[in-house]
Amino acid sequence: MIDLTGLETRPAQTWGALRLVPLVRRTPIEDLRLHAKVYGDEPTVVALPDRSLYTAYVPHAFVASWTGDGTPAAAYGTQLGQPLRHVPIRIRRRMARRADGNRLRFLPLHLAMEGFLALCFGGPELAWEEWSRESLRHGLSPRIEEAYSGAEVRGLEDALKVFEIHPGQCGLLLYAGDTLASAFVVPHPEDYRALHPTLVRDMYGDLIHEYALFFPARDFTGTLDAAAISSLADLRAAAVRVEREWAGFHDSVMAAGLLRAPARVQEVYRMGRFTLSRFLPAFERKAENHIGEMISDGEGRTAYLKTFRLSEAQVRRGHLLSELAAHGWHMGETAAALGVSEPLLGMRLRRAGFGHLLRQDVLDGYRKALNDGTRRTRRGGAASPPA
Repeated sequence: MIDLTGLETRPAQTWGALRLVPLVRRTPIEDLRLHAKVYGDEPTVVALPDRSLYTAYVPHAFVASWTGDGTPAAAYGTQLGQPLRHVPIRIRRRMARRADGNRLRFLPLHLAMEGFLALCFGGPELAWEEWSRESLRHGLSPRIEEAYSGAEVRGLEDALKVFEIHPGQCGLLLYAGDTLASAFVVPHPEDYRALHPTLVRDMYGDLIHEYALFFPARDFTGTLDAAAISSLADLRAAAVRVEREWAGFHDSVMAAGLLRAPARVQEVYRMGRFTLSRFLPAFERKAENHIGEMISDGEGRTAYLKTFRLSEAQVRRGHLLSELAAHGWHMGETAAALGVSEPLLGMRLRRAGFGHLLRQDVLDGYRKALNDGTRRTRRGGAASPPA
């Protein structure tokens, strides 16, 4: 479970279809700090340990600095108020790499997205007759997913410009059309002020892009009992109560999909008492599914968090691959587990973009079986003869 202990929600601000919910720490984390290193506009190629390549537009990296004895850490590049530096770059080694001293450079959100792309990347583990030679040799390579830059999400850049940063703010929950798009948490308020502009360069799913275009944010208003208010103290107490009720509703209802326990968590790097991990969801259909990365302390509390909301199409792909892997890539057993016929599972794979994994004659056979079944159903509906 994602543990947001120590973070409190503050009243949201809306801008068009976007709702911005501040997250505030009463006690900042002093021995872990983050800063951004901005790259150029060139596509970035990352060499991965398995010799595969991850290619994407990577606008910036985050650099984590920490201390081993609990003393305050300096946020390199931000403690002196320096502007974000532009460093043209084309090739990187690894998603997360130790820099000099107690510093780790990692690629925010791309660390999580690469984990999603790596899901069942090797393809079929057994040479069942249905799978093509290419799928057995190369697996899902290449595996491609698409996302929108924050600059293409309607209203986001303006919302971030006019957004009021609260005292002690260390994070933000971003909603589009009252659908949670992304969560962003950092250890220290100074880090958040420095990294706030990077949100417009992050990547967002197509669901969020559409919701920002077509679905306005609703207004949540509190109700005060005028009969129970006879002084300024009563008014202040009533306002605090309404604010707490709204925060409770937000934490238990609106953000509930994010706070569910991730299905898969992969530890990436240890940094003293902190651990950098990335996670994948359970790929539940018709539900919120977030991928992301986080830095947690020794007690599991979140110091850093960045998430990406998957689209329905991405959830379907993750769901199909997970089920195939769970059943040894056997089409018949996987179809039975999903409660569908084998030909229907084959067509689902094709619609999900994985049709190339199957032999063409097998795919044609699935299509023919479904068409024949449709014709038999139609023939069975003959009208009754006239009396």
